[in-house]
Formats: sequence, C-alpha cells, structure tokens
Amino acid sequence: MESSTNGDSEPATEDSAAGNAETPPSEGDTADEELETLREAVEEKYDFDNFGPADMAEMSAEEWEAAFDHETWITGSELLDRVERNLKGKIASREIFAMLERDPQQLLVYSDVGYAIVSPDGTVEGEGSLRREVEPIVAMCSMEEYEISEPPEDYELPAPEAVAEQTGEFGNLMLQLIAGMQVVGGMALLVAFVLGFVSTLVAPAIGGLFVIVGGFLFLLVANARLSDRFRAEQYRNRLRALDVEEIERPEIEGGDKPAKRGSERSDSNPR
Repeated sequence: MESSTNGDSEPATEDSAAGNAETPPSEGDTADEELETLREAVEEKYDFDNFGPADMAEMSAEEWEAAFDHETWITGSELLDRVERNLKGKIASREIFAMLERDPQQLLVYSDVGYAIVSPDGTVEGEGSLRREVEPIVAMCSMEEYEISEPPEDYELPAPEAVAEQTGEFGNLMLQLIAGMQVVGGMALLVAFVLGFVSTLVAPAIGGLFVIVGGFLFLLVANARLSDRFRAEQYRNRLRALDVEEIERPEIEGGDKPAKRGSERSDSNPR
C-alpha cells in the first residue's frame, strides 16, 4: 500500500512542477515591461534638458505617462520655489521676456504676449505664448531629478534707457586702427610713386590695394555700429512693450483673471 501511494505521488509532483514552469507571465509584469520599453524610447526621442513647448505638444498621452512618474512629483511651495528659480534664470539669460511676481499660494508670470499663473498643485492657468512656455517648465520642475541652478540676483530685465547702443567697441576701434594704417600706407606709396621717389609699378598697385582694404574695413566698422544701434533699438522697444503701465496685470488672488490680449484663455495641468 505504501509503495503504491509513493508511486502515484511522484508523477503528480512532476506534473505540478512542469505546470509551474510553463505558467505565462502575469498581465502586471507584461504591463511593466511595456512601460519600461516605452520610457526608454521616450528618453531617446526627447531631450529633457531642453524640453520646450514644441516637445510638449508633440508628446502623446502614453509618452507623457511613461516619462513622468506621478508618485514622485514635487508639489506645493517647493514646486513654486523651483519654478521661480528656473524662470528667474531664463529671464536673466533673456530666454523669456516677462515679469515675475510671487504670491504665497501662486506664481505669476506676465508680459505683452500673455500670462501664466502657476498653482502649488502644478496647474497652469493663463493665455498666449507665455503660458505655452511656462507649462513645460512646470512639468520639468516637478521632477526631482531635474536640477535647477541658482539664478543671479539681478535677473530682472533692464530699463529701456539702460541698454547700450554699442557692444564690442574695443573691436571696432582695433578695426579702425588697422584700416587707418592700411589707408595711410597705401597713400604713402601712391604719393611716393607720383613724386618719383619710387619707380617700380608694384608700388602704386600695392598702394591702391592698401587703400581699398582700408576703405573696406572702415565700411565694416560703420556697418557694425549701425547694426548695434538697430539691435539696441529693437531691444528697447521690446522692453518698452513690457512697461507695467502699458499692459494689464492679471490678478493672482483667485477670482477672475482679466485678459486684455484677446479672448483666448485656457486652464491646463501639464501633468
């Protein structure tokens, strides 16, 4: 009886082991593998160090869910602090032309091309192109692994009157000095040939070349100065457009937000 029982149990054990070995992976394991594969593809496709509005618009909902881990998102005042530091750095580097104000519960960024109001939960309200620029910034700042450098203390945009017309005046002076030497040398050779101090025909040829080169360098300097003035005036006009008296400042203490620049308005949460 005992031998018969043992003989029957051994095949059963072998069948059970074979069944366990052939058990397919669970749906949860398959979903995790697919998510990891998609996450790797997203990291290769997008440059998150330079993540901008165009990338955000291109990213699908599945790619967004794979790229950003909901459980590790930073929210609250820490998120507002990180967004504020990031925006200050971008304003200092002139990547964004806007004014920045911090409220205990909200962060306001506004300019002549729109505005954005960032809430502690990561919600971005606003309108215009400025809102589209702020949305990916908030999304990146909510990621703990995204490093934000400290902005300079004088990050604010300068006053229009403080913009200098000429940048690189030292280079212009050096070009003028070289051009003057070329013209003087060329004229000296031409005068020497006319007065008979030099009889070779090479002298007037070289003298004429020196005069032409010197004149060309003077034209380069004049063009550079005109370009500097034009760019400076464009910069001043851009700064004048941000005059707080010329644009309407949105309210950030809740309630209705006035919109002066068109009827388009949207509320969105980038996450």
